[in-house]
Amino acid sequence: MGWAEAVVAIIIVVTIGKVMTSKYRAQNGILEDEDGNALTMNMKSSVDPDADHLREEVKYLKERVAVLEKIATDDRGARDLGNEIEKLRDR
Repeated sequence: MGWAEAVVAIIIVVTIGKVMTSKYRAQNGILEDEDGNALTMNMKSSVDPDADHLREEVKYLKERVAVLEKIATDDRGARDLGNEIEKLRDR
């Protein structure tokens, strides 16, 4: 293989790499500004305007469920403790 074929092979490899990089960036909503800095675009929220609202609501509901679970388990512990105290008093 001569130097001309090596140069052509390098150009082909670099071109294929650039095409694959561009395809990956396009699929994941990654854009570049004028300086070449990567900018991420949230494609899901641009498709569905209610998506952000629904995400916030799900986050809020998860927090409420966590609080309710804590209250339920803490209350059960308090009732068990109360029952144990009553048992000890009856002895």
